[in-house]
Amino acid sequence: MRQLAVGVGQLLGRPPHFMNAYLVDDVLVDAGTPAAAGRILRQLRGRDVAAHVVTHAHPDHFGSSHAVCEELGIPLWAGADDAEAIETATPVPAAGWLPGMLARGKMPPPHPVSRRLVEGDQVGSFTVLDVPGHSPGHIALWRESDRTLLCGDVFFRLPKVAAPWNFLTFDVQRNHQAMRRLAALRPELVLFGHGKPLKDPDLLSRVADALPGSE
Repeated sequence: MRQLAVGVGQLLGRPPHFMNAYLVDDVLVDAGTPAAAGRILRQLRGRDVAAHVVTHAHPDHFGSSHAVCEELGIPLWAGADDAEAIETATPVPAAGWLPGMLARGKMPPPHPVSRRLVEGDQVGSFTVLDVPGHSPGHIALWRESDRTLLCGDVFFRLPKVAAPWNFLTFDVQRNHQAMRRLAALRPELVLFGHGKPLKDPDLLSRVADALPGSE
């Protein structure tokens, strides 16, 4: 596990940085696809893990959530408006024909969400931000003291920092609003669902300012 900030570690992935999971204080944030369960559990062995948070209800973020929660005996937390999708393993809708085709594919196992997170809730030393758009109940985690942000998929970094792909986004305009909101925080460290960490608040601002409708 790679230590990125006080109490924040990034689990090693295959390939590195493609589908990220983090240990924030004693909370696992995101859990990749179902194939990642063994790798995640090996890296958490011997560590105190009290809960598991999913930033949003896409199968590459809660794919191993059921297996991890069952193995470790920990509760699953998620944004209030994404909880039902995780509990029923129902695909989050998005525009276009491709999401409809993907929705007919196999979903990860469902799992009960014991805590439905809303704006202002605390997850360890981080505060929950409600940033819908990529999914209806997408959340981010923000720590003001050292300006560390876990943004989930509000931004991608594959390899450039950009908006997530429209064809996988529930509401593109709302996600643009979320991008502007997070960029305005001026985070010193940004941790993505997909991509390497970023220590450049000016770059994040430039990406948000270049979005359609920005002034």
